[in-house]
Amino acid sequence: MTSVLDLAPVVPVVVLEDAADAVPLARALVAGGLPAIEVTLRTPAALDAIRAVAAEVPDAVVGAGTVISPAQVADAVAAGARFLVSPGWTDALLDAMAGSGVPFLPGVSTVSEVVALLERGVTEMKFFPAEAAGGTPYLKSLGAPLPRARFCPTGGITLASAPSYLALANVGCVGGTWMLPPDALAAKDWDRVEKLAREAAGLRH
Repeated sequence: MTSVLDLAPVVPVVVLEDAADAVPLARALVAGGLPAIEVTLRTPAALDAIRAVAAEVPDAVVGAGTVISPAQVADAVAAGARFLVSPGWTDALLDAMAGSGVPFLPGVSTVSEVVALLERGVTEMKFFPAEAAGGTPYLKSLGAPLPRARFCPTGGITLASAPSYLALANVGCVGGTWMLPPDALAAKDWDRVEKLAREAAGLRH
């Protein structure tokens, strides 16, 4: 598979309370030009949502986010997740993700964590929580000493701030939720989600 960082400029970060919403939501995001979809394992519906999208939306590249244990790695891959994203990492979690057979983005927010991952041969990571951890100035400052590291910053990023992240050489894509307004999801307004997705997909590097 193409690197997760190169599938689209924005990866929607999806929290689903009802697995029945997963397929129409994924179809709206794909139609808008955002095929990589991170479904976070924060709700009981998450694994069923991943299973449904994997089975019914062939153009979607569905992944699992908020992966924090080896057991979740196994469950997510069994459900059909094609990539994994964690907010942080431990040796045990990293070993499980590396052994999963699918691409993964372990979360980092410090220079030492980035160096430790590079030491393990991992060059693609999630930078989280992006805005709280230093934002674009922080990421830009990592570019010279750590040129091999590439990031998907996530956390507090908006349509307005995303372009400044995407302008950085060491950023492949950003994660965000702004194309998934809670009122649109509650109303099942998939046309609005598709419109917001198309706007986000236009934020090319």
